[in-house]
Amino acid sequence: MATTHLRNKLHLHRAEIKRLLLLGLLALLLPTAAMAQRKAQSRANRGKNGTIKSITVQNLPGYDDRWFHPGMYISGSASRFVIEQSSAYISSQYVTANSIYSPSLGVGFIGDARLGGPRSPFIFRFAPGINFLTRKVEFTPRNYPVPDSIVTQEVTSTVVQFPLLIKYQSDRRRNARMYMIAGISPSITASNRRSDPLRNQLQALNSDLTLEYGVGLDLFYPLFKLAPELRFSHGLKNLLVGHNDVFSNSLQYMSTNSVTLYINIQN
Repeated sequence: MATTHLRNKLHLHRAEIKRLLLLGLLALLLPTAAMAQRKAQSRANRGKNGTIKSITVQNLPGYDDRWFHPGMYISGSASRFVIEQSSAYISSQYVTANSIYSPSLGVGFIGDARLGGPRSPFIFRFAPGINFLTRKVEFTPRNYPVPDSIVTQEVTSTVVQFPLLIKYQSDRRRNARMYMIAGISPSITASNRRSDPLRNQLQALNSDLTLEYGVGLDLFYPLFKLAPELRFSHGLKNLLVGHNDVFSNSLQYMSTNSVTLYINIQN
């Protein structure tokens, strides 16, 4: 039986055979690469019998390639004064002071700039905003713990804040990642609301500097990134404004303290 020579029958040269083999190899590799790309951006969750229950798609896959991300935030906080009473009033006078937490509301803008390459975990954040603060201190005559004898002093103000923060973020796991954030926040009081002369005798300075630190969670959606963040703030300045009244004279130190929940939205 004669041997069949396919090369002679098809009149193919050696270069043409190599070209066909290369095209065939590419035809095999392209679907594999496309499948790997699709698998990197999505993940199928299967049940016990192998059926697909759900598919997790990676949202905003090129988010970290951009070096700058604008956004905005809204915040709700619980704020109070950290106070120290005057030694003279502790020993000889009749008024004791107690600072209590009060709710506050804030809004502002976010500017995130990456420090380093696309895989750098460090982000510089500038987030100017306006915060509507109310802080209260209760003054009670000593030895007269009657509820009607408590006098509440309120410091209600509109504060413009300029936080300068460094954000350290973890590696992204599909559509979420954790981060830590810390920095300082200078602030200026734009206005003080003193509607009641009896309740607004206690006064604070019009500028402050606070230490900020907290944690947050980046959640990636198809059109934007949502990040709930819990941040703690501690004042570094004595805000007490001395006047010749029983309330300011009973104190020697007064700084701000707050716990704030931020809802950050960026694209």
